[in-house]
Amino acid sequence: MKASILTIGDEILNGTTIDTNSAYIAKACIAKGISIEGTYSISDSFEGIYKGLTIASTGVQIVFITGGLGPTKDDITKQAMADYFEDEMIFNPDVFEKIEKYFEKRGKKQVELNRKLAMIPSKASLIDNERGTAMGMWFNTPSCQFISMPGVPHEMRHMLDMFVLPRLIEKHKLPKIIYKYLMTSGIGESSIYEKIEDLEANFPHDVHLAYLPNLGNVKLRLSTIVNDENETTAAKELENIREQINMRIAKHVFSYDPDETLGEVVGQILTDRNKTISTAESCTGGYISHLLTSVPGSSAYFEGAIVAYSYDFKENLLQVKHETLNTVGAVSEETVLEMLTGLLDRTGTDYGIAVSGIAGPGGGTPDKPVGTVWIAVGSKDKMTARCFQLTTQRDYNIKISAHIALNMLRNFILDNES
Repeated sequence: MKASILTIGDEILNGTTIDTNSAYIAKACIAKGISIEGTYSISDSFEGIYKGLTIASTGVQIVFITGGLGPTKDDITKQAMADYFEDEMIFNPDVFEKIEKYFEKRGKKQVELNRKLAMIPSKASLIDNERGTAMGMWFNTPSCQFISMPGVPHEMRHMLDMFVLPRLIEKHKLPKIIYKYLMTSGIGESSIYEKIEDLEANFPHDVHLAYLPNLGNVKLRLSTIVNDENETTAAKELENIREQINMRIAKHVFSYDPDETLGEVVGQILTDRNKTISTAESCTGGYISHLLTSVPGSSAYFEGAIVAYSYDFKENLLQVKHETLNTVGAVSEETVLEMLTGLLDRTGTDYGIAVSGIAGPGGGTPDKPVGTVWIAVGSKDKMTARCFQLTTQRDYNIKISAHIALNMLRNFILDNES
């Protein structure tokens, strides 16, 4: 079954609000066997909504619509859809009573403007909103279903998960899709493809592999459509394929869980070994420690960070030699190794990470251009350092350096304490 997504709102078009609804709908639909053929964003205008509904419904059986269901002047989705389907708006007393109870429960007085929320196109089938006052609407035509939901993310997500998708599954007997994942780091999608090209060429025709790159990571998603009779066999086949892929790129696979982060994986490795970690950060400005401390319970293994940006801080806080900084500079193998040594001496943690680089956009030289980053990981007994040539984009360089550093530490611990 094919679908499209239509988001309504000037705030999305002008960049004031980021459209997270489309991503959530797409992910939820794909998991249920509904393919998304396109996503569209349109303005809060009758002309824009008419045009959007026509374009979004071409060649699909479902159009998911978000936004414009509130009581204010710019919320015109209901009226626009009523006009589009040659319908009329009617007052729904049941909806109005629900709205009154909603506000009474919260100690608020119902205002006349909210009567607009109870005006509903007569042909629409209502979708309950347990998180707010704007009801969803379901329009059926011979060729397409139009499902209109609130633009408020937490309201839309609850409505989609609890009412919309269950109704679609029951109505259309959607196929069941099973997935297997490999989360990788430290390797690009083209390199992965080169290593597993022959495996992928021999996949069963109903097994599909998607490469989903993100910041510093590539998610590999295996999928196949199953029924009740072959689900167990298909799941075993998918698991076997995943293991074959893992054998080719094992050093880069950090998890089989698509929602698990590198910070969580490193934290679990440290927890399992009852070890601690600290960080010495220059160009990353504390972002590595942010990734580590974003994990609940990280206080069990994360001791702290020293963000030493200047030469003086590197010397005074991390015991980097003055001679080192003035001969080879802050962005060098010697400096990050001395940063790591000083960090471990001062904190007493079992492991450490040290990073120094040129994040950009300025500060580069011919021999050390913007994007040059040195990273060291290890313990007092053993350390390793590597240089990376990244991009000219400051924010990207900071974040990718942090992910690279965590993956370096993960591999270091596994290689030396397996």
